[in-house]
Amino acid sequence: MNYKNFPMVPRVIFGRGSFNQLSEIISPKRLNVHAPFVFLVDDVFKGNAWLTSRIPLAYEDKVIYISSNEEPKTSQVDDLVEDIILTSRQGTSGIIGIGGGTILDLAKAVAIMLTNEGEAKDYQGWDLVKNPAIYHVGIPTISGTGAEVSRTTVLTGPEKKLGINSDFTPFDQVILDPELTKGVDTNQWFYTGMDCFIHCVESLNGSYLNEFSKSYGDMSFQLCKEIFLQDTLSEAESQDKLMMASWHGGMSIAYSQVGVAHAMSYGLSYLLGTKHGIGNCIVFDHLSEFYPEGVSLFKEMKKKHQIELPKGICAKLHDSEFDIMINIALSLEPLWENAIGKNWKKTITREKLKNLYQKM
Repeated sequence: MNYKNFPMVPRVIFGRGSFNQLSEIISPKRLNVHAPFVFLVDDVFKGNAWLTSRIPLAYEDKVIYISSNEEPKTSQVDDLVEDIILTSRQGTSGIIGIGGGTILDLAKAVAIMLTNEGEAKDYQGWDLVKNPAIYHVGIPTISGTGAEVSRTTVLTGPEKKLGINSDFTPFDQVILDPELTKGVDTNQWFYTGMDCFIHCVESLNGSYLNEFSKSYGDMSFQLCKEIFLQDTLSEAESQDKLMMASWHGGMSIAYSQVGVAHAMSYGLSYLLGTKHGIGNCIVFDHLSEFYPEGVSLFKEMKKKHQIELPKGICAKLHDSEFDIMINIALSLEPLWENAIGKNWKKTITREKLKNLYQKM
């Protein structure tokens, strides 16, 4: 038996206000005064002095504001890399991502592509990256995706939506400051939190499950139930717990895998541009056949927080468009194997997936 030897984030700091330690954390990593740190920041913080005034800019450091309204694309990574190379006189000291899953995934991908030739689309897959990434730091401002801890960066390319899965993807440093998640609107909080919950359901019910994944998945699952079903938590407690649920949820799939909801939501995202969190929710709502207990809890959480999911997003699609989504979903073989087992192709037919998509 040959066991996976996974990398983990080597340094992490947790605590309310820990963002203020960013300067002392990154200063020793500066290569020289002409090698900037590049901060990729969610543009919702543009003009938000509470956060932006605390970004420790020095010398030729720069902030690039990025919209997270769309899923990250390989072409976007290539454009960022080109811009950074052209404007950095003596290399780049590091990439710091400040935002949700979209920004964190872009930060990981840019750090990789600054040291690897070609285009980002060439590295979509498993273990295709040859050279270590440059120093990169992840600072989540919304909790749930697990992007801060995972070894993948999920990108939409010209032909597929697939992660750059590699040992060089994880951040060198993560700062978990729950204060940064204040002000997230209820729908966004719910969709991203459910990404975490769905990770855990898929991991805990998968054929790849082992005690390593289970210990993290169980913890995250219990935290999600506390956060989304109890009334006793203060806002600060809820923020702290969801940040840890996200971390544990991300860890639970490091040695395991996600499943049906993620495979099918990749199809929605690729064709319709549906954001990852809400896409998972739309799909998961119809997966009682695969995850009866998890879907039942999900519906309970949805009702409690008065969440109305979009309906009929596939109503006007043509057969050729369903085919595109089905092709994307079926290409994610490890997800299906985890969810159904080695013989998954016997039961997961194109017709079955089409019927499921038609309900959404």
